[in-house]
Amino acid sequence: MGLTFLALMLMLILAACGGGDSNEEESTDSSGEEGSEESNSEGPEIGQEELTQPYVAWARETISTHMLAALLEKVGYTVDLKQVEAGAMWSSVADGSADFHTSAWLPATHAPYWEQYSEDIVKVKQVLDSAPLALAVPSYMDVTSVEDLKGNEELGESVNWTITGIDPGAGIMQNTEEAMEEYGLENWELTSSSEAAMLTELQAAVENEEPIIVPLWKPHWIFGTMELTMLEDPEEIYGGEGDQIFTVARDGLEEDAPRAYKVMEQYNEDYDMLNEMMPKVHAEDQDPAEVVQEFIDNNPDLVDEWLEGVPTE
Repeated sequence: MGLTFLALMLMLILAACGGGDSNEEESTDSSGEEGSEESNSEGPEIGQEELTQPYVAWARETISTHMLAALLEKVGYTVDLKQVEAGAMWSSVADGSADFHTSAWLPATHAPYWEQYSEDIVKVKQVLDSAPLALAVPSYMDVTSVEDLKGNEELGESVNWTITGIDPGAGIMQNTEEAMEEYGLENWELTSSSEAAMLTELQAAVENEEPIIVPLWKPHWIFGTMELTMLEDPEEIYGGEGDQIFTVARDGLEEDAPRAYKVMEQYNEDYDMLNEMMPKVHAEDQDPAEVVQEFIDNNPDLVDEWLEGVPTE
């Protein structure tokens, strides 16, 4: 009995020691995992998790809107994209019913919107420099300047004294109305429709080598498909060397969604990336979300720059 009792006691002691080692190891592993989670969560807080991003379905804006939405979803947000007209894009961010947009063309094109809403909207980041706007014609037309339109009977009659425009709320339409007044184009009419409708008319005219005058801008995929001339604008109604494009947000978003704001501060663009994606969406009719995701998958180093210091979900 005594020996049996001593043996049992020894087994209990050894088991207790072994259990201690197991617990200690488990504790170490758990601590390591917790440390890893803490490391992954370093950076700005997510804050408001649902964001609304309005946009106009212009060539560049379709790409940039889906790109920024995809990046924000990688870091934990749900982004609701709303396709609207230009006026609603600006007013919804200003009144707080939307959170940000990527389409502020300043200082010229969207000057009226900025003057109206600048107290409620902040510039987050300039994402693209040198975004010129102008009236444009097919290069086979003998026109080089907006001044060439004044009193030009032959040209005017060939296009029914019409400049074929886009959606009426677009800044370039307001620029064109001002240009018509500044350059004395009293006989001319600016029609409005949409960018897609304007491009359809432009493509049909070029296919038949017919004259047409349209408002256009860069970056735009159409310049990769046909030879076009942007008309000189001596009075710089369209902004001279070109606008810069900014991401803008509602006042208070930086405090409400710090992680999203940091991504916006680090995101930028260049002509190469836009020229790679725009034709796929607008000329080949691919899904913009899929085109953007393909770019993200193929450019991990660039994405790392945009998301530096930001935890991903």
